[in-house]
Amino acid sequence: MTYKQLGAVLFTHVLLSGGVLAQESEGENRRQVEQHGWLYGLGVALDQGVYKGFDTRVLPLPLIGYRSENLTVFGPFVNYHFYRQAGFEFSARLVPVFEGYDESDSDVFIGMQDRDFSLALGLGASYQFGDLKFEVNGAHDVLNRSDGYEMGFSMSKVYRHGPVFIEPSVSLGYQDSHYVDYYYGVQASEATSTRAQYTGKSALNKTIGVSVMTPVFFNGMTRFSVENIWYDDAIADSPLTDTDSSIRVMLTYSRFF
Repeated sequence: MTYKQLGAVLFTHVLLSGGVLAQESEGENRRQVEQHGWLYGLGVALDQGVYKGFDTRVLPLPLIGYRSENLTVFGPFVNYHFYRQAGFEFSARLVPVFEGYDESDSDVFIGMQDRDFSLALGLGASYQFGDLKFEVNGAHDVLNRSDGYEMGFSMSKVYRHGPVFIEPSVSLGYQDSHYVDYYYGVQASEATSTRAQYTGKSALNKTIGVSVMTPVFFNGMTRFSVENIWYDDAIADSPLTDTDSSIRVMLTYSRFF
């Protein structure tokens, strides 16, 4: 995984850590870890990556963003809730796609065209029943880099033990064939004796993780999470990758102005 990808991982981690006023249907535990206002902080992410030639990367980043009852802005991430009723939420979202790489990022990319950053526009829907939350979302590449789209489903629940909140989660992520072919495929003009031509197909990736959050340090929210991602064969079989799973570890600290 490139530094650009790690940045996206960390931004998403903070963006999705909460950020709207709780509804009456939400559980007390989830209500206490979700706040709104201007925030700032620091974060660090470790990721094993999936591309060949990438060792585990460590990326520190400064963090700044804004959350209100309906709007969340965090760097290039924008999420707007346009409907909220009886535990259901519907939102429009603009998210960056940092999956790209440069030829210089690894020897495996030598002779290949760069895969570029993009933006995806889409919709999300969630339902909360107490401290249990279900979410589905989908977004399409609006800059036509890959001309592909992604969809996701996740389920999580918040538990409280004193000042510590624990949130296990499971998720499925679908990437269509255009998306996979652009970021993991090898065109005929890019094939070599050690890098075969490869046409990507749609992929369904699986993730299981757990986050631990606490507000006890420096009047802010500290969050530590570990995730294991299992990649679909459509990605694992690419000549650009050398693994079918990876572990992601993240630590963030943020507080509101």
